[in-house]
Amino acid sequence: MQIGLIGLGRMGGNIARRLMLGGHQCVVYDNNPEARATLAKDGATAVTSLAAMIEALPAPRTVWVMLPAGDITENTITQLTELMSKDDIIIDGGNTMYKDDVRRSKVLDQKGMHYVDVGTSGGVWGLQRGYCMMIGGHKETVDYLDPIFATLAPGAGDIPRTERPEGADPRVENGYMHTGPAGSGHFTKMVHNGIEYGLMQAFAEGFDIMRNRNQPQLPDGERFDLNVADIAEVWRRGSVVSSWLLDLCASALAKGPALDNYSGYVDDSGEGRWTIAAAIEEAVPVEVLSSALFARFRSRQEHTYAERLLSAMRMGFGGHVEGRGAPPKQGEAS
Repeated sequence: MQIGLIGLGRMGGNIARRLMLGGHQCVVYDNNPEARATLAKDGATAVTSLAAMIEALPAPRTVWVMLPAGDITENTITQLTELMSKDDIIIDGGNTMYKDDVRRSKVLDQKGMHYVDVGTSGGVWGLQRGYCMMIGGHKETVDYLDPIFATLAPGAGDIPRTERPEGADPRVENGYMHTGPAGSGHFTKMVHNGIEYGLMQAFAEGFDIMRNRNQPQLPDGERFDLNVADIAEVWRRGSVVSSWLLDLCASALAKGPALDNYSGYVDDSGEGRWTIAAAIEEAVPVEVLSSALFARFRSRQEHTYAERLLSAMRMGFGGHVEGRGAPPKQGEAS
């Protein structure tokens, strides 16, 4: 297929590369000329404006927007809506607030165009590992785009198959799914990120307990000088808590268990906040997820070993640099 891709940052650039490796043709645009030039060297057709992108794509056009949620994405989609035509498709693959998706979809429906929201998980490793995708939009549109999603998805790999009912969607086993109408993809990814906060916090606190077990105020026989790097490594192999997040912990700890290269200042992307807000709307208790979010707020005032490990995990999966010092814009990072 031919597709336009706007936003060539950590994830957008690698999405374009994975699509091209899968045989798709990409027309790319970014405000940064160097980003455009780099993708052009990799085989993409680089353009210098949104209008040029629309001109370069055959109708019906498909354009994937991979920008930080908020004003930049809102303005870009507004411009695309004015430039594109009936039956064209706009995909938002960033971390957009799901309520914005619902609103945009209604606007595009009235114009005879199509809107698809894709909750995209995979971070900076997506080029090699593939992207887990949660996709919202009309079924016919999502089915039409299936070759794109199939290329980006990680595939079944060697993960043992779950016994599923006959007729279950086979795409799920390959790492992507149609979650329902517009907004449902980003809603599902929002909750995914809220859970991610809780899992990361549990690992961080657990390793903090183990690292501090050799303190002098503890009874002599109950002090343990534990090798937390080795513990992370052994847990990766057959334990109940093995996971990619544990892999990232092991990698960070192997480079230096003290984690001295991290301050412990932990940002949040905004999606954890939205998850808590959704829970409040639904009157669903979320003690773990809310506690994990508040721990990140506290980390910007005082830093613990647990927060250094949180920061190391964020760097590991998303390439997030510490200490922005300002509240996130909506969905600014995964």
